Amino acid sequence: MDEDPDGYRILKLRAEILELGSAIRQLQRAGLDDAAAQLLIARKRALLDHLVKADRAHDSPVRP
Repeated sequence: MDEDPDGYRILKLRAEILELGSAIRQLQRAGLDDAAAQLLIARKRALLDHLVKADRAHDSPVRP
């Protein structure tokens, strides 16, 4: 079985981002500070963007 570590990391990051989004909404509803969660979600989104771009570059055909 061929493993795709980047594909797994992408899926894992997407799940973490969804969980953080839910946590942020809960914090906002409770009137609590969500700055740390906002920063963490921004970092994870940037990492996800980087991984997706790297994965696409890896899958695209090489041009001479």
